[in-house]
Amino acid sequence: MSTRKRLAEYRKKRKFKVSAEPEGKAIKVRSRKKVSLAFVVQKHRATALHYDLRLEWQGVMLSWAVPKGPSYDTKVKRMAIHVEDHPVEYNAFEGIIPEGEYGGGTVMIWDRGIWIPESPDVDAALQKGELKFSLEGLKLLGSWVLVRARRKPGQARDAWLLIKHRDQWVSEQDVTSLFPRSVVSNRLLLEIARDEGGNVRKAADGDPPE
Repeated sequence: MSTRKRLAEYRKKRKFKVSAEPEGKAIKVRSRKKVSLAFVVQKHRATALHYDLRLEWQGVMLSWAVPKGPSYDTKVKRMAIHVEDHPVEYNAFEGIIPEGEYGGGTVMIWDRGIWIPESPDVDAALQKGELKFSLEGLKLLGSWVLVRARRKPGQARDAWLLIKHRDQWVSEQDVTSLFPRSVVSNRLLLEIARDEGGNVRKAADGDPPE
């Protein structure tokens, strides 16, 4: 499927004359044998706070909204709602989505780096509902898995579970509280909103109490 078709839902939901979000261009699919695959986690204070996990694949960013954010604790299973594919250019977006627009609120680049599929066939793993991968980020490291949960009646989108595999990076500490700042600007959500004309009070709700 072309990137144009894969980004159709993303573009349909947004008004690019109003929002600074990138529209996304049709790009040539990159081979992971030659080029590293990017990942980004964006902390997003919209209607509710969540963390958007995005994995580059076939010219787009596969995306999951993780309400409570990632956890290094292997006993913790984080809900991850599969959402529409995003353009690769979205990896650089940090700022404000205007109130009243889809996803209106403050967006932070919370982590970024490269991801390495551990499943031999990514497309088959996605179809099966179990994608294993490693992350090499500034905050997130080691081996993880996304497992699709059974869809409940009336549920519009697939719910997955984001789980940490056991390795040297396992920890019971809350990585989202330990490292609340942007990896590109070192700002909190409140500071991004203040600097770029967003809703400061709403953004501050997504920062740690201190």
